[in-house]
Amino acid sequence: MKTTIENRTAAPKMYETENDISQQRRVELNALMNQRLADAVDLQLQMKQAHWNVKGPHFIGLHELFDQIDEAVEAYVDLIAERIVQLGGIAEGTVRVSARKSRLEEYPLDIADGVAHVEAVARALSTFGEEARKTINESDELGDADTSDIFTEISRGIDKWLWFVEAHTQAEK
Repeated sequence: MKTTIENRTAAPKMYETENDISQQRRVELNALMNQRLADAVDLQLQMKQAHWNVKGPHFIGLHELFDQIDEAVEAYVDLIAERIVQLGGIAEGTVRVSARKSRLEEYPLDIADGVAHVEAVARALSTFGEEARKTINESDELGDADTSDIFTEISRGIDKWLWFVEAHTQAEK
């Protein structure tokens, strides 16, 4: 069954809940979090792209690091999606939705060198971290401390992974 244009542009369905956040706020929060979910799904797949394709003298360290980041981002994806559903929304986490909505730059498919992957991964993590911090503030403004807290946790984790990745290129020469 194909989705019609009307279904794709219709207002998002909200399920009834006893959550005390108003429905209007929940709609806004879910739109915000679905944007971050698209970014997070994209980020997770970018980490796999780096993991699968890295080459060079630091292969095993980077291969394992990118896999660890992928696993952490997978947990962030789940946190975001579950919060959306907790607020009565629908988590829009398909690859097609993520590809259409992600704010991350396209991951370069033609790189193999470890340093090139480090730079691409650092850019992706940095962009996602910036968006996560914006989400902390926006969800605070919408009166949802719990969503802010989730994104504070995610932001801390992303900053840690960014540090681990950037450390590969920060040594003095």
